[in-house]
Amino acid sequence: MKELEGKVFSLHVAAEHGAPLTDVDSMQFALDGIVGDRYRSHSRTTWAVDKQPQGTVRRNERHWSATSREELEQISNDMGLAKTLSAGAARVNICLQGIPSLSCLPKGTTLSFKSGVVLTVVEYNPPCLEQGQEIAAAFSRKDGGALTDTAFSKAAKLSRGVVGVVDVPG
Repeated sequence: MKELEGKVFSLHVAAEHGAPLTDVDSMQFALDGIVGDRYRSHSRTTWAVDKQPQGTVRRNERHWSATSREELEQISNDMGLAKTLSAGAARVNICLQGIPSLSCLPKGTTLSFKSGVVLTVVEYNPPCLEQGQEIAAAFSRKDGGALTDTAFSKAAKLSRGVVGVVDVPG
């Protein structure tokens, strides 16, 4: 088993759907997610991409989301942005530095922190159109050209990060 080492670059929470992510200095992890974050729950209702019929209540495998600073820089370069995307703009809870291919971590990978918190990767976190629309409205290209609503989805394909569950709270 190969061990990687990175460090926390930034942390972000959103209290409700559609609310901007707030930068925070620390997070409290419970067994059902990040305290104060909208995704905190043991269960959730299905999304359009789920296998179950819409409206089905199922296990929540998205207690947290993470990306790497390196992935955000690459996405920003691929989009030709004048300014690098922040993790908050990409709607991600945890931004790590030093793990450039974080999105490639396989299911079951554990992220262990000095505090004792252990997070487990469940799956890749695909970009969504709504997020692309927000980014297109808030960011500009280096060349002055307009961003399309799908520019983020195209640039972030397979590099937006991962989502997972809390194994050890703290």
